[in-house]
Amino acid sequence: METLANRLKEKRTAKHLTQQKVADTLRVHQVTYQGYETGKHKPDVDTLIKLADLYDTSTDYLLGRRN
Repeated sequence: METLANRLKEKRTAKHLTQQKVADTLRVHQVTYQGYETGKHKPDVDTLIKLADLYDTSTDYLLGRRN
């Protein structure tokens, strides 16, 4: 979980996006997205795919399965 949280924050800040903007794009509450970045919540598969698309990366990268 820590890898996912860290990589989400890394990708979001690299794109100069706020947590609120990402949450709005995903159609979730900002607190929910914040939970993804802190490791308190896990995104479901559909949301994980949306995040990978938003950040122009793969789900494997976000999950720490590859660098």
